[in-house]
Amino acid sequence: MKKVLLLAAVVCATSIFAADGATLFKTCATCHGAKAEKSALNKSQVIAGWDAAKITAALNGYKDGTYGGPLKGTMVPQVKNLDAEAIATLAKYIEGLK
Repeated sequence: MKKVLLLAAVVCATSIFAADGATLFKTCATCHGAKAEKSALNKSQVIAGWDAAKITAALNGYKDGTYGGPLKGTMVPQVKNLDAEAIATLAKYIEGLK
């Protein structure tokens, strides 16, 4: 049930109506923390401090299957419905977290 709700949140947040970075990040915060300060499930890198280009590359890599470590299977469904605009918005938002 939890996975269904998370996927539904991603789909809603990435609908034809562009969402802001804070809205998009709510799903990410579940594992990465409110300020992206956590290692997701103690297996990922901490993404706080990453620049937008690095975040964009990672998200696009998850989306096309060319990036990812132990949480690749978790991240692919999270990003599959994000379009280029949503990825750019999300990356810029994460870059600005302090």
